[in-house]
Amino acid sequence: MPPGLVALALGGFGIGLTEFLIAGLLPQVASSFAVSEAAAGRLVSGYALSVAAGAIALTAATARLPRKQVLVGLMALFVIGNLLSAVAPNYPAMMLGRIVAALCHGSFFGIGSLVARSLVAPERKSRAVAVMFAGLTLANVLGVPFGALVGERWGWRSAFWAVTAIGVLALAGIVALVPTPAGGGGAGRTSPAPRDGADPAPPTHPRSQLHAFRSAQVWLTLTATALGYGGMFGAFSYIAYTFTEVGGFSASAVAWLLMVYGVGLVVGNVVGGRAADSDRDRALILALLGLTVTLAAFGLLAASAPASVVLVFLMGLTGFAAVPGMITRVTDHAHGAPLAASANVSASNVGNALGAWLGGLALSAGLGYRAPLFVGAGIVAVAVAVMAIAARAARTTRPAQAAAQAAQAAQADQAAQAAREIP
Repeated sequence: MPPGLVALALGGFGIGLTEFLIAGLLPQVASSFAVSEAAAGRLVSGYALSVAAGAIALTAATARLPRKQVLVGLMALFVIGNLLSAVAPNYPAMMLGRIVAALCHGSFFGIGSLVARSLVAPERKSRAVAVMFAGLTLANVLGVPFGALVGERWGWRSAFWAVTAIGVLALAGIVALVPTPAGGGGAGRTSPAPRDGADPAPPTHPRSQLHAFRSAQVWLTLTATALGYGGMFGAFSYIAYTFTEVGGFSASAVAWLLMVYGVGLVVGNVVGGRAADSDRDRALILALLGLTVTLAAFGLLAASAPASVVLVFLMGLTGFAAVPGMITRVTDHAHGAPLAASANVSASNVGNALGAWLGGLALSAGLGYRAPLFVGAGIVAVAVAVMAIAARAARTTRPAQAAAQAAQAAQADQAAQAAREIP
């Protein structure tokens, strides 16, 4: 394994930790800054909106720069943001730290995946990307519960100091271990000319990539992504309150409950990826429908400790089962445009912000700590409808597209035949 992949995975681990860590720390943060639960929840939505903006803006702005330099700059931004959070004297400063750290999120995963692929032979590129994203997965399985445990024992600031240290290590690793492009690496390359079988270089000019967004399927997929994520994270943002105030769990138990959720994410990622390879649209609809049912059942059974353990696992499984299929669907319909991948990150985080905001409104209205689960179920139910519309439209247009392609091929054959007949 190229050592540069380890550095990229460590960066992904830190970024994933920053995104999800706050969910287990919201009660402590709210108490420390004397703000409401809904205000504390905006630390989740503020991060998500910043990811949504940064994913598109920074990917477009840095498209022509050497990718290693971009990764170094993004990780430096990540360190600064988490350092601000660790030392924040008040709520506005904490929000600023969250926003700064979030700006690097989408671009790091988008550009980092391209760098990971360039570090290995073409036939191993998918495994290289998987290694990088393993850091994000580990952040959910091990890092988030560990962060909640650290916060419980030594205070929430210690968790952000730990993430800052991880960011420094990842930054040093990228500088030392990710190779510098041959000849200076113009146009964002990270390696010499592509080897046989390697993917062709994607277009770097944003205008040439915007044509992908003319597809209705791209927009339907992005909408389903936003709503699917929104429902899950609308519930997840306040899950610590649900566990302690409804389920009767102790604050120290939140850490291992989040680990159960993380295991569900890992299983969902594997199951969803395989199912999407078989029948992608059907798999996506079933995953979203499963998440809707899970969230509604969780809201009804949250007072039962055994049911909560099972349902938080299923929440992670069904919530992440749609992720692989959504990513491949939007990129397929966008014909591989890099901005579409960034737009998918943006859509998911717009959904995160929407879900956290609506869940906070439900809490502020006095509907209780079960309410975010029911709100989340409602949001995902809309995602099921959108995905069903997208799947039906795709089935309807596929024969027409095949006919058009056949007609074009026939015209080309006729033109070639005519050219051969000209003396």
